[in-house]
This record gives sequence, structure tokens and C-alpha cells, in this order.
Amino acid sequence: MVLRLLVVLAAALFGAAPVFAQTAKPAAPAAAKTIDEKAAVEKANAALNSFTTMSASFSQVGAEGGRLSGTVWVQRPGKLRFEYEKPSTMEVVSDGSTVLVRDRKLNTSDPYPVSQTPLKFLLASRIDLARDTRVRSVTAGGEGVSIAIEDSSTLGGTSRITLIFDNDITTLRRWRVTDPQGFTTTVSLGSIQKNVAIDPRTFNLGFMRPVE
Repeated sequence: MVLRLLVVLAAALFGAAPVFAQTAKPAAPAAAKTIDEKAAVEKANAALNSFTTMSASFSQVGAEGGRLSGTVWVQRPGKLRFEYEKPSTMEVVSDGSTVLVRDRKLNTSDPYPVSQTPLKFLLASRIDLARDTRVRSVTAGGEGVSIAIEDSSTLGGTSRITLIFDNDITTLRRWRVTDPQGFTTTVSLGSIQKNVAIDPRTFNLGFMRPVE
């Protein structure tokens, strides 16, 4: 169950039976073209290493076609928090070594090692996609520049991940992950703020915001 969640770093697909809204079938993407893989990966590394902290809003579309949204905070190395808007009461919190998938309403927490979760390389102190993952392809199309990679060290098997940047490869806009069970989830980021101060309690495994 954690695989479908952590491949997108978005846990509220599970636990307290969140309500899913049906989404329209997306339009067919524009034809992609191959670009200079090495240069694109180097630009992507530079973009991802340009900040140590980040906050953003996110919208998540799961394998069932449902949509959830919330706020994400990241502090490299290793720390993150995904907090979902109502009706979900789920959170994903990492203190740098352990990821907790928890339900604030039920007061339950399930721990997993950060080292075995997909996208862990995005939380490294220094990101190098070519070193930490297997780069399968780099293409440019209607969504922007997409870098498809594989991570074979995740729980349950290999995850296939596509990182989608803007056309200049300066900002990560979304990611799409297919876990070892074949479930695909997409997370899109908005209102991105880099190198902002974040309350240290945000990444405290024992800190839970009250359910309103």
C-alpha cells in the first residue's frame, strides 16, 4: 500500500477512505521529440539543487482517476511533509530517516525507511539523477521536458518515474510514477516557493496538526 503512496509522496490515497472526485479524460499529449539527454539531465540536476527548502501547493490524480490537493514542504536532505486538504486527514512526514504515513483523525502511524521509498533521490543533499537512478529517456513535448527514470531499490520492486520540467528545465512542475504493481499517480505543483524558512516542527514525527 505504501508503494502507491510514496511513489508520488502523497499518502492520502489510503486509510480513512478519502472522497475522490472523478476527473475528465486528459487530452492526448503532443508528440514528443528527443533532445540532448546529457545536457538536459545536467540542467535538471542544477534546477533540483538550486534550493534546500521548498513549499508548494499540489494536486494529485491517482490511478482511480480521483483528485486530491494539499500542501507540501521539503527540506533537503531527507525531510518532507505532505498534508492533504479536507476531507482527507492523512499526512506523510519524514524526519530524514523515517517516513510516517499517518491518519490524524484515527491517530495511526505507519513507519517506512526513507532509503527504500521512491523519489528518495530528490531528498538527497546533492542530487544527481544519472548517478542515483537509471535514466531511460529525455523528451520535449507539450508538457515540457520529461525525464523518465527507473529506481530498482524501492520496496516491492522497480518504480518508473517521469519528472516533468518547464521548457527551460529550471523548475520541476510535476512527476508521474508507476509503481511495481502498475499503479500510476501524477502530482502537479503550484505556487512554488524556494529557499523559504520552514517551521522546524513541520518535520517532527511527533507533531500532528489538530483535525478541525
